[in-house]
Amino acid sequence: MYSSMMTSDELTARKLAALAHPARLAIIRMLVRSGPAGLSAGKLGEPLNIAANALTFHLQKLAHVGLVTSQRQGQFIVYSTVFSNLLDLMDSLVGACCADTSEKCDPMCPTAEPSSDNVGYSDISADQINQPKRSLK
Repeated sequence: MYSSMMTSDELTARKLAALAHPARLAIIRMLVRSGPAGLSAGKLGEPLNIAANALTFHLQKLAHVGLVTSQRQGQFIVYSTVFSNLLDLMDSLVGACCADTSEKCDPMCPTAEPSSDNVGYSDISADQINQPKRSLK
């Protein structure tokens, strides 16, 4: 992992850079859908049609910035999303949305007045992260 001397913005930029590849986006989406249990490398690579060596490379990029972790389970290595870090990344991007104005962009705006249908990113479950809720304006 990166040095504790790295600023929050530097770490956010590195996480976004790690996600800035179609294969890694597909990997993180599959891992998010799998929940905390995660998936073995074989179950990740086959549906994505990614060669084992390329899959390992992409998983290492995601693990290096703390978005993915791995654990040996018998003969398999199982990869899973570090949900707290992924949600922190989302919060760093939109957590202060519209904070400096009384106008809010959307009922789901994180700084909008709480209501029964207002959900912040920290309240979103793993299976909801990948589901689009609204179009961006």
